Amino acid sequence: MKLQAVLIGASCLVANAFGVTPATKSLKKVTSMPKAPAFTSPSANSPLFRDPTITRGGAVPGWNAYNEALDKKPLITKAMTSLVGWAAGDAIAQIFIGKGAFDLKRFLTLSAFGVLYHGPSGHYFYNWLDKQIEGKDFKSVFSKVAIDQILWCPLFMIVYFSYLGLIAGDSFSVIGNKINADLLTAIQGSWKVWPFVHLINFRFIQNKHRLLFINSIQIGFNVFLSLIGSK
Repeated sequence: MKLQAVLIGASCLVANAFGVTPATKSLKKVTSMPKAPAFTSPSANSPLFRDPTITRGGAVPGWNAYNEALDKKPLITKAMTSLVGWAAGDAIAQIFIGKGAFDLKRFLTLSAFGVLYHGPSGHYFYNWLDKQIEGKDFKSVFSKVAIDQILWCPLFMIVYFSYLGLIAGDSFSVIGNKINADLLTAIQGSWKVWPFVHLINFRFIQNKHRLLFINSIQIGFNVFLSLIGSK
């Protein structure tokens, strides 16, 4: 009996080696288990998980459209971005900080500065800066921050005060006095905020999104500038 069992086992091994599967009528057919119903996450219907091919921007409505505008018309798009930033900054300053009635002329003046100067100048300046100093290593980022704060910041403030003076109809001597009185205060205020902001900006933010990032921070800083500029 033992010999017969060994021979049967050996024959099965040989059959398997040649790819032959012996008939096993005694084995019961195993039926497949029914599939469990697919689990549908509650978040599947959430607006945060919308199909970006159907809803432009995916989780953020309009984000794809904004990026397309940056690619096709970067100068105009960045100018409009700064328009929103400067308008919001002055509106917040007048409504929540300033006293008295809302000054529509001041609001329009600062909004125009955003779209006419801040956006376009930032577009060209940051493109130029990224071409001159490539890379996102510590040395490159630190160099960009230094150039921005030592050279660009004073120039920007001079243009800002000159613009406000010309809109107000001031003479060049009055504008010069305004610059002498408030330029250092404005620069010192900038140095308390923007070096840290630009460390993040030049290290992590894409070139085309720099002005959007800056304007998101600058809404608060524009409150400071609008208060200085309106004195």
